[in-house]
Amino acid sequence: MLLAIAIPEAVGGLSALLTKKGVERFLTLRQPPLSPPQWVFPVVWTLLFLMMGAASYLVSVAGERRGHDRRALTFYGLQLGANFLWTIIFFALGQHLLALIWLVALWALILYTMRLFWRISRPAGALLIPYLLWVTFAGYLNCGVWLLN
Repeated sequence: MLLAIAIPEAVGGLSALLTKKGVERFLTLRQPPLSPPQWVFPVVWTLLFLMMGAASYLVSVAGERRGHDRRALTFYGLQLGANFLWTIIFFALGQHLLALIWLVALWALILYTMRLFWRISRPAGALLIPYLLWVTFAGYLNCGVWLLN
C-alpha cells in the first residue's frame, strides 16, 4: 500500500519541482472567479494522489483474484502520466489552450479508469470520484485562465 501511494505522490512532487518557475509566472495571470487560494492546490493534490494510490492498491489486490487488474492498472498509469504532462503543458510551457484540450483527454482517461476500477473494487472506483470532480473544476479554471489571458 505504501508503494502504491508513494508512486502518485512522487509523480506529483516531480511535476511540482519541474514547474516551479511556471507556477510563479501563473500567479501573475488573471484568474477566473471561484479560483481558490494557492495553498489549496498542494493540499488537494496531496490528498487526491493519496486516494489514487490507495485505489490502485485495492485494484491490484482484488484484481489479482479476478484477473482484471492489468488493464485497469495500465489505464491508471496512462492517466497518471497524462496528469503529469498536463502540469508541464500548463505551467512550464504556458500553453493554456493545449493544456485545456489535454485536460479533456485526461478527464476521459480518469473516467474510464474509474469505471475499470469500479468493476474490480467499488471502493477503489469511489476513491477516484473526488479526483474526477477536481479535474472537472480544474478544467473550468484552465479555460478561465486561457480566456482571460
